[in-house]
Amino acid sequence: MGVKSKFKSFFLLDEEDYDMVEEDVYEEEHEQSTTRKKNVVSLKSAQKPAKVIMSEPRIFAEAQEIADHLKMKKAVIVNLQRIQTDQARRIVDFLGGTVYAIGGEIQQIGEKIFFCAPENVEISGSITQFGNNDHDKTGWQ
Repeated sequence: MGVKSKFKSFFLLDEEDYDMVEEDVYEEEHEQSTTRKKNVVSLKSAQKPAKVIMSEPRIFAEAQEIADHLKMKKAVIVNLQRIQTDQARRIVDFLGGTVYAIGGEIQQIGEKIFFCAPENVEISGSITQFGNNDHDKTGWQ
């Protein structure tokens, strides 16, 4: 006598009732399994490190590459100390527009050094200005 027959005879169910009970049990187990799968998060994705790109553009055309990093949700530190002042200002304006468009932030962290962050990176705190009165607020001469 099989398990199915014993189970049926124990509860005195006829064949039709037993099949319905069996289907209900299967559906309930399947629903619980599906629910558990939806709530599972891969450990690899949970521990994926955030990237910060360091960039030192030499010409304005390299600003597009920095903007592409920001669109891929990577933070970028931009050093503009080795580029002409007018080119550096154009890059800051371009990156400011890019950061605004993606809902991120841009913050000056040093003389001609900027931290650009996409919306998934929060900037907290501030760095005080370097104290040299010969520079305006952005560090340009």
